[in-house]
This record gives sequence, structure tokens and C-alpha cells, in this order.
Amino acid sequence: MPVWAQAGLWGLLSGGTLLVGSAIAWWVRVPRLVIAGVMAFGAGVLISALAFDLVDEAETTGGLGAALGGLALGATAYVAANLVLNARGARHRKRSGTESGSAQPSEDEQSGSGTAIAVGALLDGIPESTVLGLSLTSGHGVGVAVLAAIVISNIPEGLSSSAGMKASGRSARYVFGVWGAIAVASGIAALLGYLLLDGASPELVATITAVAAGAILAMVADTMVPEAFEKTHVFNGAICTAGFITAFAISRS
Repeated sequence: MPVWAQAGLWGLLSGGTLLVGSAIAWWVRVPRLVIAGVMAFGAGVLISALAFDLVDEAETTGGLGAALGGLALGATAYVAANLVLNARGARHRKRSGTESGSAQPSEDEQSGSGTAIAVGALLDGIPESTVLGLSLTSGHGVGVAVLAAIVISNIPEGLSSSAGMKASGRSARYVFGVWGAIAVASGIAALLGYLLLDGASPELVATITAVAAGAILAMVADTMVPEAFEKTHVFNGAICTAGFITAFAISRS
């Protein structure tokens, strides 16, 4: 199979795990404490992958300046886009609860919020998939540690966000349509990440990797950690650390 096709397939499969979490949330009543715990674990997994794979690789291949500049640019771009989406109803897109002030709004409560939530979910997932495509440009196959981190974190992301969508009255067609579209978009992002940057200079690849890492880190801090902490409280740090340890062990095995 051509490498570009492998990139697209890995992106599609990793994005498809969002659908797995969504299906669990739709047909199984999962306690919010469990959702929060799994979300905390997923956050730890992603933080480990960022620290020991993406940022480390970016600094090694492109230098400290490329890594730091890319991180700052990625985080800034994510926060800027997120501010726009938050104003349109996507602020609590990862939230699973129904409490006033921390629940996803329905379309009746805020017109256009459904579109904003869908775009926000896309914003959260594209950097991860782009990194998968980039990992194949090295010629050593897909980055296993990064792939594992994305898969492990996508399930609680899809679970929590879909539980919130269902609680706000959105239909099954909307929920599964959103995650199905994002799975396809993830495949396209991974494919483009490979096609556009295969043969590019190490400095450029390093910068793009760091940009994606900065966006992912901002997403974790802005959407995953708050949802996890809201219910796990004092145990949040321990569960997050367990996820970090798991991902670090995978990266070093």
C-alpha cells in the first residue's frame, strides 16, 4: 500500500475511535464520574506523547527555536479560533453534564451552536491527525506512541462530548454525523500532512510538528482537564499521571 494511503488510513482509524466513544455514550448510561476519570487518563496520555515524542522530536530535528516558535504559534492559533467558537456556543463541547453554566447549549438556547460545536470538535481533532501523517515522512512507519495516545484519548473525548450532545437534545443523526465527518476529515488531514511535507526540510517538518503539539496542548488544558477535574477533583492528578505513565511506557517499549 502506498505510504500516502497508509497515512490516510491511520488518520481515518484514529479519528474513528471518536465514534466508538460516541456509541458508548449514546447507548450506555455511563456515570459522569467514570467519564471524567477516563478523560483525565486521556489528558495524561496526550501530555506524555507531546512531551516525549512530538516536542522532543521537533527540537531534535529542527532546533530549539523551531520547537518553541511552533509551540507558541500552535497554542495561539488554537486559542484564537476557540475564542470565536466559544462565543457561538461551543464553549462546553467536551462537557457531558446538564448543570446550568457548564452544559452544551441546545439549538433553541443558542442558534448556531450545533455548527459551532461541530467545527470546534474538528478543530480539536485535526492537529492530532496531521501529526500522524507527518510521522510517516520519516520513513520508519507511523509513530506508534502518538497513535496510541490519540486512540486512547479519542474514546473519552467522543464519549464525554456525545453525552453532552445527547443531554442537550441533539439527534443521533447529528451526533454520529459530526463524529463520522471528523473521522473522514482526520484521514484527509493525515494524508495531506504526509503529501504536503514528504521531502520537506527537517526544520519545516519540526516547526509544523511543534505547531500541532502546541494546539493539542492548548486543547487538553482548555477542554479535557476542566471536564475531568469537575468530577474527579482530588483524584484528577493521580488519574492523569496514570495516563502519562502508560503513554511513556508505550513510547519506551
